[in-house]
Amino acid sequence: MARRTSKTLAGVSALVLVLAACGRGDDQAGGQAGTGVAQGPATGTITVWAMGAEGEKLPALAEEFEKANPGVDVQVTAIPWDAAHNKFTSAIAAGQVPDAAMVGSTWMGEFAGMGALDPTPSSIDKGSFFDGAQRTTEVDGTSYGIPWYVETRLLYYRKDLAKTAGYETPPKDWPGLKEMAKAMQAKAGAKWGIGLQPGGTGSWQSLLPFAWSNGASLTKDGGAAYNFDSPEMRETLEYYGSFFAEGIADKEAPAQPTTEPDFASGRVPMFISGPWMMSAVEKVGGEGFKDKYDVMPMPTKKTSSSFVGGSDFVVFKETKNRDSAWKFVQWLANPQTQVKWYQRSTDLPSVKSAWQDPALTADTKLATFGRQLDTAQSPPTFATWEQAITALDTEVEKVARSGADAAGALKAAQSAADSIGTGK
Repeated sequence: MARRTSKTLAGVSALVLVLAACGRGDDQAGGQAGTGVAQGPATGTITVWAMGAEGEKLPALAEEFEKANPGVDVQVTAIPWDAAHNKFTSAIAAGQVPDAAMVGSTWMGEFAGMGALDPTPSSIDKGSFFDGAQRTTEVDGTSYGIPWYVETRLLYYRKDLAKTAGYETPPKDWPGLKEMAKAMQAKAGAKWGIGLQPGGTGSWQSLLPFAWSNGASLTKDGGAAYNFDSPEMRETLEYYGSFFAEGIADKEAPAQPTTEPDFASGRVPMFISGPWMMSAVEKVGGEGFKDKYDVMPMPTKKTSSSFVGGSDFVVFKETKNRDSAWKFVQWLANPQTQVKWYQRSTDLPSVKSAWQDPALTADTKLATFGRQLDTAQSPPTFATWEQAITALDTEVEKVARSGADAAGALKAAQSAADSIGTGK
C-alpha cells in the first residue's frame, strides 16, 4: 500500500471532553463490570509496550496524545515479536507489567486467564468496532481492551490471466474458484492454479476462511470446547485437500514461499493473503503491475467469511496509572486517530466509521478488504489456542502432502485438542 500524506488530527480535544464526562461507576454491558474512568485529562506517566514496526512508530503518534494532555508522558518500549510472548508472561508472573500494551489477539485468553487484564470500561463503545475484531477482546463474556488494528485475508488473482482463461469477473463460490484455477493452468500458462499452504505452522490461517465460509464453528458445548471434527470442517478440509490431490496447488511448496515473484511471473496466479501484500507484489511486479491484479472476497459455500487478525490494546490490572492508561487506549480508538495511524503504519482501522475516510475509500482493493471485515471471524479466545492449533496444522499437512483422509485427520486433531483442553 502506498503511504499517504498525513492529515491533521481533528477531534482530539473533543475526545478528552468525552472522556471527562465518563465518571467512575460505569458498568460494562455483559460479563464482568469494567470500573469507570475518572474525569479530566490524562496525567502522569504511562508505560506502554508494543511490538515490531508498531512499537517503532507508536512514539510519534503518542506525541499527539501528549499535546492534547500536557500533563501526561507516554513512554513506549518497542519489543521484538519473537521475544514478546515470553516477556509478557514473565512480567505478569513477576507483577512488573506496563500500564498498557499492544497484545496479539490470540494471546488474550491466556493473559485474561492469568488474571492480568483490566476489563474494558463502558465509556469505550464496543459497538464501534468490527464484530469479529471486538470478539478477539472477549474472554468468558468480558471484554478486555480494544481491537487496535485489524487485517483480513482475501484472494489475490491476476485479472489479466483470468481474462486469458475466459474470466471477465472472478468466481463467487467454491466450484467457481476451482474451475478458474484449473483454467489458469490450462489456458493462461500457470504452473499452479492457486498457492495454498500445504500444512505446517500457520496453515490454519489459510484453512479457516474456507471453514467459516462453510458455516463451521470452532467451538461446541456452548463455547466450552474445541470443535475441529464437525461435518462442516470435514467438508472444508476435503475441498482444501482436493487442490493438492488434483495438481492445482503445489503439495511440495517450500516452507519459505516465493509468493511475490511467482505471482508477478504468472507461475502462481492466485493466493490468499492480507493487505500488506499489495505493496509487496507491486514492488516485484514493477511499473503498471497494480493494474494487472485484483483482490476478491473469499468464495461462498454457505456465506463468505475470512480470518480477522491484527492486535488488541489492553490495560493491565497492575497498572499504576489506570485512568490515564484507559484514556490513551480510548484515544487510540478514536476514528481520526485510527486514520492517522493507518497513514503512518498501513495498519487497517478496527473502528468501522474510520473506513468512511477518503484515505481508505479511494483505494478499491482496500475497500474490498473493508467489506470482508464485515463478516470476518476470529478464533476462540481459549488460553490453549496456540497449542491446540498446532495439532490441526499437523493434520492439515497430512491431508495436503500425503492425501490422508480428512475425517481421520480431524478426528486426530480433535483428540489432541480434547487432551490439551481449553485452559478453563
